[in-house]
Amino acid sequence: MEKRTIAISLLGTARDKRYYERGGGRHPNKWRPNLVLAANQTVPLAGLELLVNDTEADGVEFMRTAAELKEDIAAEAPGLEVTIHALPGHNPWAFDAVYSALYGFCRSYRFEPERYEYVAHMTTGTHAHQICLFLLTMARYLPGQLVQTAPPWHVNDPDAGEGISVIDLDLNKYSKLAELFRAEAHDDETFLKEGIATRNPQFNALIARIEEVAVGSKKPIILMGPTGAGKTRLARRIYDLKRAKNLCTGKFVPVNCATIRGDMAKSELFGHVQGAYTGATKKRDGALKAADGGIVFLDEIGALGPEEQAMLLKAIEEKTYCPLGTDTTVDSHFHLICSTNADLRAAVAAGRFRRDLHARIKCWSFELPPLRERPEDIEPNVDYELDRASRELGRAVRFERQARDAFLAFARSPEAAWTANFRDLTYAIERMATLATGGLIDVGVVHEETQRLRHDWEQHVGAQIEGDILASLLPPDTLAAMDAIDRYSLAFAVQACRQSRSKAEAARRLFAGSLGSQRNPNPTARITSYLKGYGLRWEQISESHS
Repeated sequence: MEKRTIAISLLGTARDKRYYERGGGRHPNKWRPNLVLAANQTVPLAGLELLVNDTEADGVEFMRTAAELKEDIAAEAPGLEVTIHALPGHNPWAFDAVYSALYGFCRSYRFEPERYEYVAHMTTGTHAHQICLFLLTMARYLPGQLVQTAPPWHVNDPDAGEGISVIDLDLNKYSKLAELFRAEAHDDETFLKEGIATRNPQFNALIARIEEVAVGSKKPIILMGPTGAGKTRLARRIYDLKRAKNLCTGKFVPVNCATIRGDMAKSELFGHVQGAYTGATKKRDGALKAADGGIVFLDEIGALGPEEQAMLLKAIEEKTYCPLGTDTTVDSHFHLICSTNADLRAAVAAGRFRRDLHARIKCWSFELPPLRERPEDIEPNVDYELDRASRELGRAVRFERQARDAFLAFARSPEAAWTANFRDLTYAIERMATLATGGLIDVGVVHEETQRLRHDWEQHVGAQIEGDILASLLPPDTLAAMDAIDRYSLAFAVQACRQSRSKAEAARRLFAGSLGSQRNPNPTARITSYLKGYGLRWEQISESHS
């Protein structure tokens, strides 16, 4: 069904006012912009939201003008619904006051872009009003187009009558407006980072690009990165940003693909009809239908089975699919965000993931770095997590200065593996905040926590050693001939090298106890010699993990 149009317009306190001739009758030829807008046939309206400045001095007069205009519109355009909105009283020439009033209206007004088209009328109001309407429309707080009305003597065709046209402005032509728009984008980036003042330039550039994509594109987004890097939190913030800008109207529906298999996976994603499989006692809509008009977030998408992958590909391409147990198609206009901590390219090469689905979802792909690669961001995240822990505990918690310095030094050191990334950091802060006597985290609490983290990370490395960490580096006969202690030691060294950005950093991880001593004058040479004993090179280990 074709959408109807609603116009949002400011009362023209002079132009929209009734004008009476000396004899007492109304002036028949007075040009009144909102009356023209209401009666136009170029952009037929279903409704007009009329905004009125409710000032103390002139509010009554403005409201009387608005009421008279509403009466006249009823005569000129019968059936058009006109709603008068009193904006908070403001100086109509003060940019900050005008922006605040219009921004407040946009945030409180219930836009329904799935049902209506919206136009913002740029002809009435002061220049400050017009600029602010422009900015709010460009930033999608007002999800529509700009229109302008013109009197007959300003229309090129003298027989055209009063004109109405859609405005197409290039923001880059106006440097001041571009600055304001960039400031709006900066606010959006801060929103995506949950207000955390991150300092890593590569991460900040990544977030800036994600903000551009979130606002400007409806194509699938895939977030890559290790477990705990913040993919799920970022996906939800992308949704919140799009929702705030009226770019989506539906729900955020997360699905962990690693926890569903077979018919349950199909049901979870696409829904089912009653009796579709054993236990399907009633109809279920599924995640894609629940996310209609919103965002479905598929966490660990690489874990989906081949049948679910084929069904998802059709749903992405056609926005239709069949629930389990029926041939009847269902429509859903969802936006897809997915995540993975696995290498989907390797999964495609191995035949575990559809090549065409991978091509479809990788239009926008972003890789979130692990925490250990963002040491400069640890401090602001510690502050953020401490504030959150304080709110959850219901009491203020802070570090002793010496304790804070000790924890930050450890957290940014090469020995801090952060194997679970931000999950490790979050739980570390929660534990210390819980144990803080009198709301003060002291050196003893920090020491206990750092020892706990060291132990956890050693266990993590040990668990990985039990796997096939050496299988891609050494032939089977060589591995079979090695003693268990040698395999363990070599695997530990390989893991440390893979967690390090340079050979020097790996040396600090492996030989921290003997750094600076005479028996270890050149730790990087020691790594080279150790690996060479097994026929390995640093570059070989780095390449095998890239």
